[in-house]
Amino acid sequence: MANAIYPKYKEALLGGLSNIALTGTNVKVSLVNADLTPYEASTEFYSDLDDVTDQGVLSTVIITNPTVAAGLFNGDDVIFPSADVQSGDPVAEALLIWIDTGTAGTSRLVAWIDTGVTGLPITPSGLAIDVGWNTSGIFQL
Repeated sequence: MANAIYPKYKEALLGGLSNIALTGTNVKVSLVNADLTPYEASTEFYSDLDDVTDQGVLSTVIITNPTVAAGLFNGDDVIFPSADVQSGDPVAEALLIWIDTGTAGTSRLVAWIDTGVTGLPITPSGLAIDVGWNTSGIFQL
């Protein structure tokens, strides 16, 4: 898989639906084991991810100071304070960006990033994992 903006998020943007803003919201990024929680173009909400809490999401943090300018989404670099070591296949291969509304069934999936990220894949060891976004931003529409 290559980096992608979720098609259902694009539809929500074009349709002016709720829970689409990337500024002034609770935008999060999750460190994901792509084998256990793979990218699927048809998924729309966090609740659509199968057994996400118990399997594929190793750690989640808020993206602070999110900005949107000229179609470019950016925010502060993130630090996952401690990623859980999973049994079986513990490797984290991707970053999942999503908008947390407090309810998994309305929390929109925004972007899947697994290409061009320095340090991925990584096997969590319980220590902090730093993610420095590209100097040109996180993603652009």
